[in-house]
Amino acid sequence: MRHGEAGTRNTINHDSERSLTVEGRSEMEKIAKSLKSLKIGIDAIGTSPLKRAHETAEIVANVFRLARKLEIWEELSPEGEMNELFERLSKMKEDSTVLIVGHEPYLSTLIGDLISNRNGTRIVLKKGGTAKVVINSLVPKASGELK
Repeated sequence: MRHGEAGTRNTINHDSERSLTVEGRSEMEKIAKSLKSLKIGIDAIGTSPLKRAHETAEIVANVFRLARKLEIWEELSPEGEMNELFERLSKMKEDSTVLIVGHEPYLSTLIGDLISNRNGTRIVLKKGGTAKVVINSLVPKASGELK
């Protein structure tokens, strides 16, 4: 899931501190409630440490009553390493459903790499956008299927 709409870069000193806007919070709550109504189960939530992503993850965690299952994952920051993300995911229970909350272009690159045998395949993930990818394998190369 990509974070919701955040304030503009010129209103704060550090990009990492940009918060969701009022509209962004409202939209993310609607999205979270829609996901819950689809009976999508979530076992854990990993979020980028940046404020706007963390706030998005908190909204989803509150709707799903998963506040204790929310963790900050440094590898989901915009400059994070996907190999570290795959390493973390490989240590989780095999049939876990994990919601990761992060940023562009990291997420679209991640999804593209998982669902394609070619590097450089990308999808467009708008703010608040969500994609479900079932990971089939993490070794020797991570691969998955877009659902």
